[in-house]
Amino acid sequence: MLAKIYRPAKNAMQSGKAQTKKWRLEFVLASAPRPEALMGWISGADTNGQVRIEFDSKEAAIDFARTHALPHQVVEPPETKRIIKSYSDNFAFRRREPWSH
Repeated sequence: MLAKIYRPAKNAMQSGKAQTKKWRLEFVLASAPRPEALMGWISGADTNGQVRIEFDSKEAAIDFARTHALPHQVVEPPETKRIIKSYSDNFAFRRREPWSH
């Protein structure tokens, strides 16, 4: 039962980064989910896949995993490159291609 510690990515539908500050501990599924025979819904025997615990820092998540003797893997988030844009750059003389509608 391997635990994965990571910081979730920004929601693609929003421009804010509200849910990306906390670290999350999730368990990796031991077996793949399969369709149920009667209803056809996806089901699995491993209920640890439903567990998500959030922490304020990476160290707190690692301490929790070590305290409870959980084998864990830490996934570092990639550094985001900020691209600073300005509306006035659309009309600048140094623009490489002409501006059009």
